[in-house]
Amino acid sequence: MEQPTEKKRPAPDFSVVVPLYNEEDNVALLHGALTDAFAESRRSYEIILVDDGSKDATLSRAVALTERDDRVRVVEFRRNYGQTAAMAAGIHTARGRAIVTMDGDLQNDPRDIPELLALLDQGNDMVAGWRRKRQDEGKRVFISKMANRIINKVLGVEVRDSGCSLKAFRRELIQSLPFHGEMHRFIPALSQLAGAQVAQVEVRHHARRFGVSKYGFSRIYKVALDIISIHFLLRYARHPKTWLVGPIATLFASGILIAILVEAGHRNAIVLWSIGVLLLSAAGHLAALAALAYLLSVVEPRVSQYARIAAKLLSKDDLAGKIGS
Repeated sequence: MEQPTEKKRPAPDFSVVVPLYNEEDNVALLHGALTDAFAESRRSYEIILVDDGSKDATLSRAVALTERDDRVRVVEFRRNYGQTAAMAAGIHTARGRAIVTMDGDLQNDPRDIPELLALLDQGNDMVAGWRRKRQDEGKRVFISKMANRIINKVLGVEVRDSGCSLKAFRRELIQSLPFHGEMHRFIPALSQLAGAQVAQVEVRHHARRFGVSKYGFSRIYKVALDIISIHFLLRYARHPKTWLVGPIATLFASGILIAILVEAGHRNAIVLWSIGVLLLSAAGHLAALAALAYLLSVVEPRVSQYARIAAKLLSKDDLAGKIGS
């Protein structure tokens, strides 16, 4: 829920979206860093602070900023929904022609934002930050680098730092992309796959001064599931008729092999029989899903074509009716 404001300002040149969760000590410092970074800019801007169900004074301190700076807007979540949901809420609330996202822990540096916006002006649809010199503990850096490699390998893109929240977008691009799970980290990859012009630039990164990281290693399994989901969606988009042939063949062959072992009198026959039935059932379900996907890929375009023809015919009928009257 967005906090009410006294008056509406004209749409700004750009919006800065910042998700916050228990960052009471950083709110005022973040606002100061942002206003200092844009002090000499001729561009108009707004700052959208999204409180992701904080349990401390983050919300009250964010609302207090709106009383002395009408460029600040606050979106409130009743409970904690996660970084992606908070970012999505801010993005869809933003009114700027360009939208910048960043973390609220002061590890991203607002002084890099003008360079990101300048690269947008050069014709890029998105500019992604690259934390070349990360100021995090070694374990976090290692996991982040491994995730980047997996994402690039699976999706077939080249993104140096998918996890960096400091990014700038054209409004029409970012507001049209899907957000769920941990999807915000896949935005550069999805943008590249959609044909958008994506630039990457090295940005500053600072050690956290206050508080602790709220979005930590518990997200790893969500990221893994999102990678798998996107991988299968891309396979379907590229090969709607054959996208499940490999998994179906693998499951079916494994089931048959287990059945052969059972017939040969393997000592764990009961367990193997159960696994074999499960694998063959999974293969059958995937085959049914593949058949449905094939039908949709064939029928949907034709339905759309007939719908467009019908719309044209109706338009002609309406026009004829008006002429006749």
